[in-house]
Amino acid sequence: MSEKLFVKGNEAVAMAAIEAGCRYYFGYPITPQSDIPEYLSRALPPLGGEFIQAESEIGAINMLLGASATGVRAMTSSSGPGISLKQEGISYMAGSELPGVIVDIMRAGPGLGGIDASQADYFQATRGGGHGGYRIIVLAPASVQEMYDLTMLAFDLSDIYRIPAMVLADSVIGQMKESLTAHPRPEAALPAKGWVVRGRAPKEPQNVVKSLYLGDGEMEAFHWKMHARYQELAEKECRWEEIQTEDATLVVTAFGSTARIARTAVAMAREADMKVGLLRPITLFPFPKQSYEAISRHCKKFLTIELSTGQMVEDVRLSVARDAEVSFYGRPPGAGSLPTPEELFEQIKKQY
Repeated sequence: MSEKLFVKGNEAVAMAAIEAGCRYYFGYPITPQSDIPEYLSRALPPLGGEFIQAESEIGAINMLLGASATGVRAMTSSSGPGISLKQEGISYMAGSELPGVIVDIMRAGPGLGGIDASQADYFQATRGGGHGGYRIIVLAPASVQEMYDLTMLAFDLSDIYRIPAMVLADSVIGQMKESLTAHPRPEAALPAKGWVVRGRAPKEPQNVVKSLYLGDGEMEAFHWKMHARYQELAEKECRWEEIQTEDATLVVTAFGSTARIARTAVAMAREADMKVGLLRPITLFPFPKQSYEAISRHCKKFLTIELSTGQMVEDVRLSVARDAEVSFYGRPPGAGSLPTPEELFEQIKKQY
């Protein structure tokens, strides 16, 4: 039965992970995501699960790799500097075709940075971040409810495609409280995990989880196989939200917390008789290129808004028609506050 609760975004992630069947968590505390391990440290042991605070972020991601190789649902979480330390392990997971969920509650950077809200981990998340040219699934929630729903989706997509999946949010979404309708895990047709390594009976074939391919042509074949999987993701799993784009002559596009503020600014523009719409990507990889291309056939002006100096804007420019104009407005960390709807409305008026 569904139940309405009032919880933090970080808590919603932990609740969803448990509902999705995750019983193994490995992590290391870092603000602003520490609510996730705190919640799971209390909730997992009574369920027969395991919570391990690793000695480092490097230790945590390699524990996730090992647990995933046995076929169980497991996850880790961190913020910018910790995600950087996890990149080698994520690359090894991708190279070993292992599922697993990684949560990044973005904070300011580079380096130590600070705990201000930021969306500057976009490149790190959507371009793989580590070595070897791999990609991972990236989901960008814009509400506490979506923190819950997309975390469960991340586990399913990761299992279906045998690719690590990341839930990418910033400290605004992670720390804010909203109403949440908790619901059972949706049914999904998940493939059998015949590849797991759990020991074998005599005469059974041996499974090997590896990212090393030394045979003639093996590595090239592996890369093309993964490329085909990324193409399949793009065809089947792109998700986005459109608001009043049908007649728009200017489309604002943003993700996560920025999209929430932009939604109000777009409503203000509509009240001022301006034909403005909103396009919010929910999957950042695969990026919903088809939605941008379709809208750009009739709308030739786009305004991209981010809490950075501009990262997603590059994917927007690559996705729209050649004759579409893409403008950018950014607020990197350290600006002192989030942009207000009134501030974004002023930007809309400049571009309209």
